[in-house]
Amino acid sequence: MEYTNLGKTGLKVSKICLGCMSFGDAKIRKWSLNEKESMPFFKKAIESGINFFDTANMYSRGVSEIITGKGLKAYAKREEIVLASKVFFPMREEPNGGGLSRKAIMTEIDNSLQRLQTDYLDLYQIHRWDYNTPIEETLEALHDVVKAGKVRYIGASSMHAYQFTKTLYIADLKGLTRFVSMQNHYNLIYREEEREMLKLCTEEGIGVLPWSPLARGRLARPWQKNPDTKRAKNDEYGTLLYGNTEDSDKKIVDAVTKIAKDRVATNAQVSLAWLLSKPVVTSPIVGVTKLNHLDDAAAAVSLKLTEEEIKALEENYVPHSVVGFS
Repeated sequence: MEYTNLGKTGLKVSKICLGCMSFGDAKIRKWSLNEKESMPFFKKAIESGINFFDTANMYSRGVSEIITGKGLKAYAKREEIVLASKVFFPMREEPNGGGLSRKAIMTEIDNSLQRLQTDYLDLYQIHRWDYNTPIEETLEALHDVVKAGKVRYIGASSMHAYQFTKTLYIADLKGLTRFVSMQNHYNLIYREEEREMLKLCTEEGIGVLPWSPLARGRLARPWQKNPDTKRAKNDEYGTLLYGNTEDSDKKIVDAVTKIAKDRVATNAQVSLAWLLSKPVVTSPIVGVTKLNHLDDAAAAVSLKLTEEEIKALEENYVPHSVVGFS
C-alpha cells in the first residue's frame, strides 16, 4: 500500500479508501452485508495496509456506522486509522431530522460518534448541499465541532463547483475551518467533474475522494448493459446514475477489458489505476462485497498505466448528463 497527504493537510491516508456503505442492514439495502459477514473485510483491509475508512450516518440508518465501529475496534488501533463519516440525509421523520442546520449537525455528530465508538472523527463531510440552510450557518457549526475536538478535518461531497467555491471563500473571509476534501462522482464512464470541480480542487489544494470509482461494478467486469448482480438488481440509485448507458460506455469498458487482458490484471485494477494516475485524486472510495475486491483495490495502487493506455481509456468518452448531486 502507498500513502499520500489528504490535500494540503499533513494527514496521511492510504491511496485506497474502504467505503463502508455495503456493510449494514439487508432489510434496508438488500445487497448489504450484516455484521458477521462484514468483519473479515475490516481485518483484510487492515492487513492490506488500508488506513482510511469512509461511512455515513444514513447508510442503513446508522447500522453501517455501528458495524464500522465494531470492525475497526476489533482489528485496528484508533490512532492508526483515518475514520470519515458524513451528515445531511434525514435520519428521522421529523422537521429537524436531517439537513445541515446547526441543530442537525450538533445532534448527528454526537450520534455518529456513539455508533462508531470513538471520541472523534478524522474527517466529517457534508453529504450534499443543503438548499434550506445558509451555508454560513453550516460552516460555523462545523467550525465549532472542530474546535470542540470532535472532528479533526472537514470535507464536502457532490455539489456544483460554484457552491464549493462559495464555501471556501466564506471560510477564508470569516476565519472558519476550511474544507480539505471533495468526495465526488468520478470514474471512467462519468467524467463531468473534470470540467470545473477537479480544476478547482487542483488550484485550491483540495483532496479528491471519488465515490463509485467502478461505476457500481460496471467497470469491474466485461461490458454488461444490464448487470445481473444482486446489487445491480436492487440498487435504485445505481440505476439512476447508470441506467441510460451510452454506446461510448461500452467502448470504454471494452478498452478496460483489453488492457486488463494485456496486463494480466482485472478490469477493476485497470479502472482504479486510471483514477490513481490523476494527480488530483487522493484516494478512491471502494465498496466491496467479496474479499477479492480488496485484493483488486490494493493491486491497483502499484499498476502504473502508460500514456498510450490512458489515451485508449479516455478517447471514447462523450458528455453525460450531470448526476449524483442529489
